[in-house]
Amino acid sequence: MTITLSRNGILFVVSAPSGGGKSTILRALLSSDDTLDYSVSATTRPPRSGEVHGQSYWFVTEEEFKRMIKENQFYEWAWVHNYLYGTRKDLIAEKLSKGRDVLLDLDVQGALNVKRLSPDAVIIFLLPPSLAELKKRLRERKLDSEEIIQVRLSNGRKEIEHTGKYDYVIVNDALDETIETAKAIIRAERARTSRLTVAVGNSIIKPSENEVS
Repeated sequence: MTITLSRNGILFVVSAPSGGGKSTILRALLSSDDTLDYSVSATTRPPRSGEVHGQSYWFVTEEEFKRMIKENQFYEWAWVHNYLYGTRKDLIAEKLSKGRDVLLDLDVQGALNVKRLSPDAVIIFLLPPSLAELKKRLRERKLDSEEIIQVRLSNGRKEIEHTGKYDYVIVNDALDETIETAKAIIRAERARTSRLTVAVGNSIIKPSENEVS
């Protein structure tokens, strides 16, 4: 008899201090796994050159965004540099219901709020090998003044204090190893019995039946 496995999609959330290498890791995961989708945020910021509505962001007016807040349409939202940004529940729910896994890039507050609303979500924190290395990476980017770098380092220290609330922590020291560890976490979560329905021929084994008595 044929054995088949089915499950709903999994919501993965990755956080890291600024300069922690999160964007590089996310790009590597998405480029190597065509069953993993990235969730596009909604924003009131006007589109920049080359940005596409629905691909870069969902561009909405401030009035529309505030209406969506009142209707509880976001997992999380925040003011960033005078514009609103938010993670839409409906788009993620649609992907998950089709068995697609979704990857989110959120700060600590956003990740913990997603976990509160969706306990099945998997939240992963990328740690720098040291604060000295984090400072070095921020300086090598040459994107910020020394004053801004110090602010980012201070914020990073505060964010690191929340790592105990995450499901997984990866020290982002060697890039290739970090990527492979993240891939291993995704593979393991996809194989977790609590997420799977197993069909043996016409017989269905629900996740609860897999629990050890």
